[in-house]
Amino acid sequence: MSSLFWLIVFIGLVVIELLTVGLVSVWFATGAVAAFITSYFTNNAYIQTSIFVVISILSLIITRPILKKYFNKDIVKTNVNKLIGETAIVIEELSKTNIGKVKVDGQIWSALNSEKGKIRIDSEVEILSIEGVKLIVRKKED
Repeated sequence: MSSLFWLIVFIGLVVIELLTVGLVSVWFATGAVAAFITSYFTNNAYIQTSIFVVISILSLIITRPILKKYFNKDIVKTNVNKLIGETAIVIEELSKTNIGKVKVDGQIWSALNSEKGKIRIDSEVEILSIEGVKLIVRKKED
């Protein structure tokens, strides 16, 4: 494969990256640069392709967790996600298997206990997560 081929692949991948919202092809563009450089040292398509694949995978494994941490730090919780960690009051007894009702911020939600046992009416619970339209809660420690 020629260096022109890898240059075209690189440009194509950069264009794809620019047209997408998330990090999609940046790792493959890195691999294309490595294959482009390799093409000046060998004409062996197998070696160039191997370099492309290996460098793409390595750059994905090494940089993705770091970049993900920096890109996801500004995610703003939606109104629903803001409920996680809040305290709710049980208005209908609930357990791990029986859906009950809780009141939080003036709204009534269906809820399930994340732990064994029942949670009685008027108990305070902590909201752990949201699954569909149900809150997953646990009894708040006194």
